[in-house]
Amino acid sequence: MTSSAELSPLGKTTAYIEQYCPSLLFPIARLGKREEIGVPAALPFFGADFWNAYELSWLNPKGKPQIALASISVPADSPNIIESKSFKLYLNSFNQTRLDDAEALRTTLARDLSAAAGASVSVRLVLPDGFARQQFAELDGYCIDNLDVDIEHYQPQADLLSTLDEPEVEETLCSNLLKSNCLVTGQPDWASVQIRYRGKPIARDRLLQYLVSFRGHNEFHEQCVERIFMDISRQCRPEALSVYARYTRRGGLDINPFRTSFTQAAPANLRTARQ
Repeated sequence: MTSSAELSPLGKTTAYIEQYCPSLLFPIARLGKREEIGVPAALPFFGADFWNAYELSWLNPKGKPQIALASISVPADSPNIIESKSFKLYLNSFNQTRLDDAEALRTTLARDLSAAAGASVSVRLVLPDGFARQQFAELDGYCIDNLDVDIEHYQPQADLLSTLDEPEVEETLCSNLLKSNCLVTGQPDWASVQIRYRGKPIARDRLLQYLVSFRGHNEFHEQCVERIFMDISRQCRPEALSVYARYTRRGGLDINPFRTSFTQAAPANLRTARQ
């Protein structure tokens, strides 16, 4: 069963439960925001929301604490997102929970998160002996952040986007200047964003102005990325488009939505320096 964000634990004083409690997970239907943004029922993209959890611990059968990192992939066509504070509270409910081994944790996470999202969610754990092999990488593409532009808008302005009357290109652009705010609490969310497209060249200065216009906008990460995808699709009409954002973590979690109409493999889930 899904509910609106206002009914979630986000922004409220909450007691931390340290025994396994899957009912803490709070799903929110994607449909309402997608209708507002103008995402058609036949989705014009596929992709996933990549979650990374850095504060994950449980007890082995002898009561000794265990730790791991978790990488979680929620498919973009799932009917629900999972509210992030409820996700954090759920993960913390394992803190004093005894499990046979890491695989028991992984299968439990996958089962519960799939039930909340309404689709199959994949979970990968990285145990301490694999920590040193974790990699960092910045989003590739031409960074537009050094363009000398005037900024006047701090709420999304789709009409800032335009194309140039030049031959079609296929290129990848990126920016580290995306900032939006939590839909419920208004807390700032910081991100780097990568845009790959094929079609008429997008005016880079106007794209940067558009991305910065999210600076005062309140919306969840997944919704911001879908809004960017739809605005570029409508205003610039590319033949194919990908939008990928890497948000900095809060409460031990980062969320990294990826939406694409290209036929391509999902990007590697690699942390940027700010994550």
